[in-house]
Amino acid sequence: MPSVLIIDDERDITATLGAFFERGGHQVFSAHTGGEGVEAVRRHRPDLVLLDLRLPDMTGFDVLEQVRDERPVVIMITGYGDVSLAVQAMQNGAENFLTKPVELAHLGAAAERAFEKAHLRQMNRYLTGRRGALVTTPLLGSSGPMRELAAQIDLLAQSDRTTVLLVGESGSGKGRVAEAIHARSNRAGRQFVEVNCAALTAASLDAELFGEEARPDGSHRPGLFEAADGGTLFLDEIGDLDAHLQPKLLRILEGKSFRRLGGTREVTVDARLIAATSKDLVSEVTAGRFREDLYYRLSIMPINLPPLRARAREDLLELVAAVLEELRSNLPDAPAEIDDAALDRLLKYNWPGNVRELRNVLERALIMGRGAPSIALGHLPLEVREASGLGVEHHVARSLAEVERVHIDRTLRAHDFNRTRAAKELGISRATLIKKIKEFGLGAAR
Repeated sequence: MPSVLIIDDERDITATLGAFFERGGHQVFSAHTGGEGVEAVRRHRPDLVLLDLRLPDMTGFDVLEQVRDERPVVIMITGYGDVSLAVQAMQNGAENFLTKPVELAHLGAAAERAFEKAHLRQMNRYLTGRRGALVTTPLLGSSGPMRELAAQIDLLAQSDRTTVLLVGESGSGKGRVAEAIHARSNRAGRQFVEVNCAALTAASLDAELFGEEARPDGSHRPGLFEAADGGTLFLDEIGDLDAHLQPKLLRILEGKSFRRLGGTREVTVDARLIAATSKDLVSEVTAGRFREDLYYRLSIMPINLPPLRARAREDLLELVAAVLEELRSNLPDAPAEIDDAALDRLLKYNWPGNVRELRNVLERALIMGRGAPSIALGHLPLEVREASGLGVEHHVARSLAEVERVHIDRTLRAHDFNRTRAAKELGISRATLIKKIKEFGLGAAR
């Protein structure tokens, strides 16, 4: 629940504004002097501070100076004659200013932007606090869905004879998850062998996987299945596996044996198979490019890794923290932090290249920012700096009442506060809209 601190010596103003935010589902605190306000900021650490410029014991500038270390998001409240001072206050750290009497519709819009800024600062503090922390599940996160995914990975790690299929877009971290499954299994002390099925021709992959029995010099060469005996073989981009190799893979999955290329002797191995694909294997089966029986043998317990644009913000923060920690170990004079503007763009960018692209961008930023205290907007590539957030599906925690209030307010503004047209677009009656306007304190509607 977002919290608001109102610092104003006029009690009717604190009561009116407090009621407005409480109707929106916010926690409200109030203070009537500068000293009380400073103490309340430090005690409650509110998401938003509404600060009157003129207080009985000090000015709003004094309050801003005393709470600077807390980095609150502040909206100044001023009289019409104090606008120039309010602009000066923004130069000293305030986020915005509103003139008295405060128009609630304008306050709601300004507060929404301020809450987003406050949430960003909270995430940045969290990110800074993650430095040096152990990341227990590589490249996942701590949201509910990702914790469930991590639990599935742990179960698969313990079931070290079960074949695993990892599904996700290119660069979504399938290889790192495969390594994590191996590292947490009873096979951790043996080899983890990786091969990309799309990187080799069918003949080369056949020899790489199964080995060669009769070479020109009379010797034989073991394949990767034998190299992974007792350990794990990771087949990336399994959807690109050539049709004539698919029955050979199915055979080894079912019987744990195979013949080397050019050989007649059965070779038995105990290698756990983890496969990964960025393709829709069901569509590949339908199109006749992938064997149905092999698909069902692989997909005993598939793991779907969502792209970065669909992960919660806290998951993306966890990922940024993990990658930065890893990269900084090789760049001792790299920036120790990310400033708010740069972090905002990292969270708004849709990351078509997923984890791989994120890693490249952060490595570039650390190199560009060497010697600077923090990664700044200018250290990021142009396409990231210009990110608008369109197409990004990060989850932002909001109450249903808050979502409804914001949507109604935006619809009213789109129709210049015409109730009839707004009600029609919202699919509710005009009377219901009037009730909602009063409920949410959207007083500027006509």
